[in-house]
Amino acid sequence: MLRDLLALSLLALFAPAQSRKADYAADRSSAAGAGQIRIPARSSTPLFKGEQGQQRTEIHFDPATGMVTMKLLVEDPNGYFIPDLRRDNFAVFENGVRQNNATVEVEHAPVALALVLEWGGRYPSLNKTLASEVSMAARQLLEVTGREDKIAIWKYADQAEPLTDFTQDHEKFNNLLFALQPPGVSEANLYDALVAVLQRMQGVSGRKAVVLISSGIDTFSKATREDVLKTARIANTPVYDISLGEILRDTPELTGTAAPTARFDWNRAARALQEIARTSGGRFYSPATSVELSAIYDDLMENLKVRYVITYKSTTAGDLNSPRTVRVELINPKTGGPLQIVDASGRTIHAHVVVEDSYVPTKAEKER
Repeated sequence: MLRDLLALSLLALFAPAQSRKADYAADRSSAAGAGQIRIPARSSTPLFKGEQGQQRTEIHFDPATGMVTMKLLVEDPNGYFIPDLRRDNFAVFENGVRQNNATVEVEHAPVALALVLEWGGRYPSLNKTLASEVSMAARQLLEVTGREDKIAIWKYADQAEPLTDFTQDHEKFNNLLFALQPPGVSEANLYDALVAVLQRMQGVSGRKAVVLISSGIDTFSKATREDVLKTARIANTPVYDISLGEILRDTPELTGTAAPTARFDWNRAARALQEIARTSGGRFYSPATSVELSAIYDDLMENLKVRYVITYKSTTAGDLNSPRTVRVELINPKTGGPLQIVDASGRTIHAHVVVEDSYVPTKAEKER
């Protein structure tokens, strides 16, 4: 009898969850039949702060076959990836001509991350707190990276110092982070460090990014903020900023008019990090507590790794050195009109398709 009661209890426990799954599956099927895409509800606000940087669509061209491969983002207005789109939801046009042979897949690409850690400053009390927060934030990031992802770690104080080159040895990273000693008194030359790392990333192939964990304070760099922005524009590497400004500013040991942080312009530092992230095509995050980092890293990795991959055989003839205009639309395959996307509550979601306007076949082939 006890066994029967336990079985009934478990059934009562799991039935609501199973019912919700069944309801959602039925809703998706019903929505698809009505020419809609229904997706799970997401937060009504983005996790990143400020404006989303313009992110690049990858376009590759195979001259031997004439095949074009595009890797692109489809997002809602808050920057969340929109799932569940199918091949017939995408209409691809090249030079105004519909490409009817397109295939669509979803890619979860491995990435090469340059993890840049602030590890210096003028004030021992701030350095001790900063080292603890930076180390913890870095270890949390390592927990969400995949075994196929490559990571290089840099720290900066007076200058940027590489600690590891790109490797997939995650145990090595953890040991390294645990072994780091609190920094001594130094400068915190953020801009010099970013210029050095972004220049290094220009030679890295594949999906890549810089993840900066920093207060955003720069004390004595030779490079200016404009130098960083100029380098970011040509490095083709998004910078995802994890600003510790809010956490440090509200740390009890660092508050008060006599504390060194009282002299920092935290708002200016945040604006600088936002501008760098936006210019590079990355995102700026400013957690109030370390508890928020888990959701932030999920958002960061989804934005960096997940793409729709569209492949089609180009019908455009002619000079391979001439630009070809590409346009992608989301459509209702039954009507040919715009695709309606709704969340679990039936609220309309406005999708943003991230795709560049044109490509030159010879250049797109060289970038492969």
